Amino acid sequence: MTEALTGPRVRAPEADTVTADRPAGTRPGGPAKPAGSARPPGPAAGRRPTARKARRLGPGRGVPFGRLLGPALLVAVWWAASAGGFLDPRILSGPDAVIATAGELVADGRLQGNVLVSLQRAGLGLLFGVVTGVAAAVLAGLSRTGEYLVDGPLQIKRAIPSLAMLPLLILWLGIGEQMKVTVIALGVAVNMYINTYASLTSIDSRHVELAEVLGLSRWRFLRKVVLPGSLPGFFVGLRLGVTSAWLGLIVVEQINATSGIGYMMFQAQQYAQSDVIIVGLVAYGIFGFSSDALVRAIERRALSWRRTLAG
Repeated sequence: MTEALTGPRVRAPEADTVTADRPAGTRPGGPAKPAGSARPPGPAAGRRPTARKARRLGPGRGVPFGRLLGPALLVAVWWAASAGGFLDPRILSGPDAVIATAGELVADGRLQGNVLVSLQRAGLGLLFGVVTGVAAAVLAGLSRTGEYLVDGPLQIKRAIPSLAMLPLLILWLGIGEQMKVTVIALGVAVNMYINTYASLTSIDSRHVELAEVLGLSRWRFLRKVVLPGSLPGFFVGLRLGVTSAWLGLIVVEQINATSGIGYMMFQAQQYAQSDVIIVGLVAYGIFGFSSDALVRAIERRALSWRRTLAG
């Protein structure tokens, strides 16, 4: 009767009650989410993240004739010190005096004759040293018997400087050209042997096993496996050998020589001609730098399949 007069009683929805009683930041049916842990908005749809630029770690691109920068800077400093009066011309002549002296030596033919003699000695010593060192490295690197017979004596020779053998070589060969060429060849041969032998013995044994499985002949094995594997060490030894040839030449040309750049420098020392001595040093430096550049060019061509930091 009462309900009929007042109408049906309306009950509050349960969802409203739960919403009113639920703490802020909670979802229905789940645990409360801590405040301040709202998910950060993601990147806009369709926008890609910016690519990070790779940092360059290598030495960079080479510059043509860039190796001449160091010698040019050295000459510039020398020239500036001479022009500023910081160098005593009696001790170290300036570049202008050295150029004038070189012109005089070229005019009377002394420089050309001595240079040809020095090049002949260094060339013969380098040739004999390279052939001997490579042959010994191949014998020791590809044969256990060769290793036992060759490696020990050459390691002993490595510990004995070639210049320490000068008295014995003079006793055996005299003071002529044979002794001079032999001293140069010994220094070259040791450098060639050490580097070529190390390169040969570091060839991966799996390459040798693959060659055996494929049934390669001895000649093809040498051409396809040994030669490419030993070339890097060969060129390192050749560069060191060229340097060793010039160092040995400087010494032997001052031992009872009658011609050569070293003889010219030794004679100039007697008369305190520093300009002539510097002409000889410059000639040695040009020959050393040029020969090393030539070996580098041949190495780049022969090992063009490698990708190294040297470029």
